[in-house]
Amino acid sequence: MRTPLPARRAVITGVGVLAPGGTGTERFWSLLSEGRTATRGITLFDPSPFRSRVAAEVDFDPLLHGLTPGETGRMDRAAQFGVVAARAALADSGLGPADLDPHRTGVSIGTAAGAASGLDAEYRAARDGGRTSGPVPCTVPGQVPGPSPDGSAPDRSAPGRLYDFLVPSSFSAEVARAVGAEGPSALVSTGCTAGLDAVGHAVDLIREGAADVMVTGATDAPISPITLAAFDAIRATTSLNDEAETASRPFDATRAGFVLGEGAAVFVVEELAAARRRGARIYAEIAGYASRCSAFHMTGLRPEGRELAEAVRVALDGAGLNPESVDYVNAHGSGTRQNDRHETAALKLALGEHAYRTPVSSIKSMVGHSLGAIGSIEIAASVLAMEHHVVPPTANLRTPDPECDLDYVPLVAREHRTDTVLTVGSGFGGFQSAMVLARPDRSTL
Repeated sequence: MRTPLPARRAVITGVGVLAPGGTGTERFWSLLSEGRTATRGITLFDPSPFRSRVAAEVDFDPLLHGLTPGETGRMDRAAQFGVVAARAALADSGLGPADLDPHRTGVSIGTAAGAASGLDAEYRAARDGGRTSGPVPCTVPGQVPGPSPDGSAPDRSAPGRLYDFLVPSSFSAEVARAVGAEGPSALVSTGCTAGLDAVGHAVDLIREGAADVMVTGATDAPISPITLAAFDAIRATTSLNDEAETASRPFDATRAGFVLGEGAAVFVVEELAAARRRGARIYAEIAGYASRCSAFHMTGLRPEGRELAEAVRVALDGAGLNPESVDYVNAHGSGTRQNDRHETAALKLALGEHAYRTPVSSIKSMVGHSLGAIGSIEIAASVLAMEHHVVPPTANLRTPDPECDLDYVPLVAREHRTDTVLTVGSGFGGFQSAMVLARPDRSTL
C-alpha cells in the first residue's frame, strides 16, 4: 500500500548555483550537459607541498556578484557563496520582499568544512599565543576587508572576524540577514551529506507547518592548506596531478581518489498549494527524504551498503513510490574505490533488478567533491535534468571497474524521460542520505 501524500507538500521554486566552471544555472547546466570538466591545478594557494594538487575552483569575485566591501570583510569565502546563491534563488523564485512573511520564512544551510579558508588565514595571523602581530592579509581572491564595527577604517585584525569564522552557524545567520528571514534558522553539518540533510530539514519544517518558505541548501569552500593536508593524510584525494582535467574518475578502474571542489547551491522551497496559487514555476517536489548512519567507522564503509539502501527505501516510501518509479539516480560517485563499490551495492540492494535498468551518473566527475555543498549542487543538477529530460554523464569513465556494473552514462549526456530522480549521499562518519525529487503531479500516477 502506498504511503499517503502529506497534507503540506514542499516544492522547489527557486534555484541559485555557484559551481566550478558554471556560476548560475545556465552555465552550470551547460557544463554538465556537455560533459566538460572544471578540475584544474590549484590556484588559490601554492599546492606544491601536497600529494594532491588538483581541485575544482569557482571563478568568483564577490564584488561582481553584488556583495559589498562590508559583507566581504566579515564573511568567509563559503559564507559569500551561500549569500550570493541565496539571493539568486530568491530572485529566480519570483518572490520579492513584499511577498514574504519574515516570521514564516526560514533558513536551513549545510556545510562540512565551515569557514576553512578564513580560519586558515586567521590561525596564521593569531598563532603567537592568540595575539596578532599585524594585519591579516586577504588571502582569498576578491575578498575585500570590511569596515570595523564602528564604521571607520577597515578592520583586518583577527579578533574582528574570528568568531564568524569559527562558528559555522554564522552561515545561516548571514543568509537569513541577506533575505530577511526571521523564522526558523539552522546550520546542518553532517559532512558530505550536509547538502541533502539541510534541505531535508527544511522540507520537514514546511510539512509540519513551522514555515511556509524555506531558503535552504549548502555551501563549502574547503580548498585550503589545512583541508588538503587532512585528506592527503588518509590518501582520499587524487594523485593524478599531471592529468588534472580528467582526474575525477568515478566508477573507473583507473581512479585514484576524489578531486576537492567548492561551491554552493541554495533553493527556495515552499508549500505546494501556495506556490500554485501565485503561479510559481515549480522545478520539482521534494517527495521523500531519509538519512541513516552506519555506526561503523569514521572513514570506512560496510561493503554491502545496507544503510544507504535503507535510506533509499525509506525515502521512496515517504514519496509513495516504488523502485520502478525511479528514472535516474544522481550518484554520490566520489571516485574512491571504497565509495563507488559501496554505492553500487547499495543501489542493487534498494532497487533490485531495476538498478540495472536505471541510468546512474556522478557529476563529481565534472565539478569535483565540494564536501557539504555537493549534495545541494547535485539536487540542482537533478532538477535541471528533470527540466531538460537529459541525464548528465559520468565524465572520464573510460575503463569501467568490473565491480561497478550499472549503467553509469559514460562520457556523453543522454536524452531520457526523467520524472523522478533519486539523489544520494555518503559521508565520513557513516552518514547516508537519500532524497526523491518528483514532478508534483505524480499523485495521479
